[in-house]
Amino acid sequence: MDFLTTDYIAFFIIVALGMALGRVKVKGLSLDISAVIFVAILFGHFGVSLPAIFQQIGLILFMFSVGMQAGPGFFSAFRSKGLHFILLAIVIIATGMVTTLMLRYLLNIDGDIATGLFTGAITSPSGLAAAVEVSGSPLVPIGFGLAYPFGIIGIILFVRLSPRLMGVSIPGEEKRYESDMYADYPELLYRNFRVENPNIIGKSLSELGIRKVTHTNISKILRNNTPITPTSKTVLEKGDVVRAAGTAEDLNTLSYFIGSETEKKIPESKKYVVKSFLISNRDNIGHTIAESAFLHNYNATVTSIRRSGIDIIPSAGTRLRFGDKVTLSAPDENIHKIGKILGDSREELDEIDFLPIAVGVLVGVFIGQITFPLGKMDFSLGLTGGVLFSSLVLSKIGKTGRIVWNVSGTTNQYLRKLGLIFFLTYIGTEAGQMIWATIKEHGYQMILAGAVISLLPMIVAVIFGRKVLKLNFLSLLGAITGSMTSTPALSAVEPLTKTNAPQEAYAAVYPFSLVIIIVISQLLIAI
Repeated sequence: MDFLTTDYIAFFIIVALGMALGRVKVKGLSLDISAVIFVAILFGHFGVSLPAIFQQIGLILFMFSVGMQAGPGFFSAFRSKGLHFILLAIVIIATGMVTTLMLRYLLNIDGDIATGLFTGAITSPSGLAAAVEVSGSPLVPIGFGLAYPFGIIGIILFVRLSPRLMGVSIPGEEKRYESDMYADYPELLYRNFRVENPNIIGKSLSELGIRKVTHTNISKILRNNTPITPTSKTVLEKGDVVRAAGTAEDLNTLSYFIGSETEKKIPESKKYVVKSFLISNRDNIGHTIAESAFLHNYNATVTSIRRSGIDIIPSAGTRLRFGDKVTLSAPDENIHKIGKILGDSREELDEIDFLPIAVGVLVGVFIGQITFPLGKMDFSLGLTGGVLFSSLVLSKIGKTGRIVWNVSGTTNQYLRKLGLIFFLTYIGTEAGQMIWATIKEHGYQMILAGAVISLLPMIVAVIFGRKVLKLNFLSLLGAITGSMTSTPALSAVEPLTKTNAPQEAYAAVYPFSLVIIIVISQLLIAI
C-alpha cells in the first residue's frame, strides 16, 4: 500500500475524493472545489505530504487567473468602491488586533504566541515572517500553527455559510451587482426616429457629428420605403426614418436633435445585413474603430460592442479587445470578408496560448522580488502579490506588440481550477500534519482563542459592510477574503456566483491588507 502515499498518486486520490465530496449537497449547500482541502487535511493527518512546488504552481495559476478576470473591471471598481473596501480591511484587521490583545491579557497568553495566533487566524504567512524576523522567538510559529488550521477551515466555512445564515439571496445580490454595473454601463436600446429638424436636413452624418453629440450610433435609415446602411457621407433627408442604438437618456437627447420617435419599422434589406462577430484575429486588437480598415473598405457600421457581459456604445476612439463581440451592419456581399478580417473564431478564443501566461507570470515573479523599506524590515509583494499585480495590469493593457495578454473565459476558468487544486491539496496536507499535534501539546484554549480572533473580525465586517457601507454581499465576501489574504476562502466564494464581484473586491483590497498585516504583526511584538 506504500504506492498510495506516492506524492502524485496521493494527489490524484485527494483530488478525486475532494471533487466527489464537493458535489454532495445538504439543503442545497455544497462545498464544491473547496472540499479538496478537507480531504487533504485528513490525508495530511495520516502522514501524506506533497512537494512544496505544488503550492507555488497552484498560487501562480490561481492568482494569475484572478488578476486576468478582475483586471478589466478592477481599476473602475477601485475608483468607485475602493475606499469602502479599504475601510472594511482596516475594520477587519483592527478588530483582529484588538481581539488578540484582549485575549492575551484575559487568558495570560505569552505575547509572542499571541502574535502567532493573530497571523495564523488571518492565514498570513507574510505577517508570520515579519513577526519572526522582529522577535526571533520560536513561540510565534507555535501560535501560528495553533491558529492556522482553523483559520483556513473557519474562513472557508464562514464565507460559504454566511449567506444562508444572514438570509441573503445570492440571485438577488447578483441582480443588484448587475444593476450597479448598468449604472456605469446603462442598458443598450434600439429605437426609430423620423427626421424632422430643419437644421439637420441636407447635412451628412459626419457634418452633424451625431455620435459625438448624442453618444448614439445610427445603424439603418429608411428612405422612400427602402432601407439603406448609413456611412459618414450619408446625407439626411426630411422624412427619413433612422434606427439608433444608445442608452435611454442618450436616445432621448437624439430625439431633440433629429425628431420624434416613431413606431414605423425598418424592414430587413436583402442588400444589407446586421451580424455579430467575435474579435479573435489578433491584428485587430488595440486598434480604434476609426483605425479599423474593414469599416471603410467594406462599408460597415459598428452599432454596439459586448464586452465582459456588458453592451457598450462604441465611439471612433473605442479600442477593440480580444474576445469582443462586435455587432455591425454591412452589405451582404462583404459579410464573409469582414468575418475573415475579424476572425470570428470561438476555437481561436478558447485555444490556450501559454506564451503570454508564462511571460506574465515571470513579470509577476520579478515584481514580487522588489523590496521596499518598511519599518525594521524590507517589504515585498512576494510571489502571490507580484503575480496578482502583474496580471491586473497586463489584462488592462490587453496587447503589447504581437502578444495578447487577455485570455478567454474558458481558458481562465481552466487555469483557476487547476491552480486551486494544486494549492488546496498542498496546504491541506500541511495543515493536517500539525493539527493534532498542536491540539495535544497546547490544549484547546489556544485553539479557541485563535478561532475567536479569526471569526470575530468577519462577523464585525459583515455587519459593518452591510449596515454601514451598504456593500453588495458578493463584493463583501470577496473583500473579507482579500482583507484576510485568504486565497482558499476566495475559492470557496467563487462557486456561489457567476459574476466577477468577489474577484474584483479581493484584488482591490489584497495588496493593501498585505502591507497592513505586516505592520500590525510587528506592532503586536513591540506592545
